[in-house]
Amino acid sequence: MSPLPDPGPDPEPESEPRPEPDADDLTTIRVDQFFPHPPAKVWRALTEPGLLARWQMPGAEEFRLRVGHRYRMTSVPRPGTRFSGVVEVEVLAYDTERMLSLRWTDADPANPADWTITWTLEHEGRGTRLFLVHEGFDPDDPAQLMARRIMGGGWSGHVLPALGQALEQVR
Repeated sequence: MSPLPDPGPDPEPESEPRPEPDADDLTTIRVDQFFPHPPAKVWRALTEPGLLARWQMPGAEEFRLRVGHRYRMTSVPRPGTRFSGVVEVEVLAYDTERMLSLRWTDADPANPADWTITWTLEHEGRGTRLFLVHEGFDPDDPAQLMARRIMGGGWSGHVLPALGQALEQVR
């Protein structure tokens, strides 16, 4: 009986962002992304103000890792979603190198957006699997559904790739 052939090294985990299977949940966006960097490095990119400024909206440099800390980020207003262009952010909870939860609300009280953004890090092979859960969309509000569609594409197509580029520059 001959030995089984060596299958070679384990394949690299996929590095493209991918939606989770429950994409039919209109209240939530779920994305996961593998980064070939250790959790400590990914955590730094999620929590160090100077690194956040490289891949998040302007104002992210005001972030502080302290429950209850509040700051503002700015982006382009999106009238079809009632987004004013200003996000009020509050740090809700964190577990160092494992989880960070933030509350995002629109600065315009006319926009009922009240979302929770939770990042979860899991060590995987030679890197980190980063899970994003963006929840709190109102499926009965057409503007919220439009915001969910736009933001889902933004997380996968822009924000997580920008985070990956920032991680490549971190020592």
